[in-house]
Amino acid sequence: MHYKRILLKLSGEALMGNLQYGIDPERLKEYAQDIKAIIATGVQVAIVIGGGNIFRGVAGASKGMDRVQGDHMGMLATVINGLALQGALEDQGIPTRLQSAIKINEVAEPFIKRRAVRHLEKGRVVIFGGGTGNPYFTTDSAAVLRAIEINADVILKGTRVDGIYSSDPEKNADAVKFEFISFEDVLKKGLKVMDTTAFTLSQENELPIIVFDMNTRGNLMKVISGENIGTKVNL
Repeated sequence: MHYKRILLKLSGEALMGNLQYGIDPERLKEYAQDIKAIIATGVQVAIVIGGGNIFRGVAGASKGMDRVQGDHMGMLATVINGLALQGALEDQGIPTRLQSAIKINEVAEPFIKRRAVRHLEKGRVVIFGGGTGNPYFTTDSAAVLRAIEINADVILKGTRVDGIYSSDPEKNADAVKFEFISFEDVLKKGLKVMDTTAFTLSQENELPIIVFDMNTRGNLMKVISGENIGTKVNL
C-alpha cells in the first residue's frame, strides 16, 4: 500500500446519504465495508467526522444563537456521528476506539495522543470526535491537527465530488479538474479545499491532502493503492 497511516476526514452531510437530515444506515454500512477492505491490507486508519448532518454552530449563530454555545452543540453532534460510525465498523468485525476532545467518559475515551497511536499500532480504527474541543474551529482543523499529532502520512478528504475543480462542477459544466495542485496554487486561485486555518496548518507541516469521491465504492482502496484518482495537494 502507498500509505501506512492515514487520517480520513468525512463530512457529517456524507452520512445523510439520500436523506435530508440525520444518518443513513446504508451509507454507514458502505463506508464501513470500504474501510474494512483497507484495514485488511495493514493500513492504520484514524477518522475525523463532522456534524453538519445534525447541527452546525455557524448556522445557529447566523440565526441569533450564541456562537460558542452553537459550536459546542456541533461538537456533540460529531460525537453522535462517531458513535454511529463506530457501531457500523464493529458490525463489520473491526475493533475501534472513539476518542473525544470534550470529556464524555461514559461514551468515549478522552483524546490522548500516545493512547491513540497505540490503538492504531494494534490495528484498531480510532475515531476522533468533539472537533478540537474549542469553539470557532472546524472539523477540518481538527482533522489536520490530529493527523499531525499521530504522524499520519496523508489526509484523505472524502467528499461527494471526485476532486478539486477550478469552480463548482455542480454549477459550471466547464469547470476543470486538477489531478495535482500545490498548496500555493490553491491559495492563489482561491479554491475551497478546507478552511484557511486547517489548510495553512497542513501546508506548514508538509502534510499532503487528497480530495476524492468517497461515495463511489472502491475509491478508498484505489487512493490507498496510489492510483491517481481525486486531487492531490502537496508542496
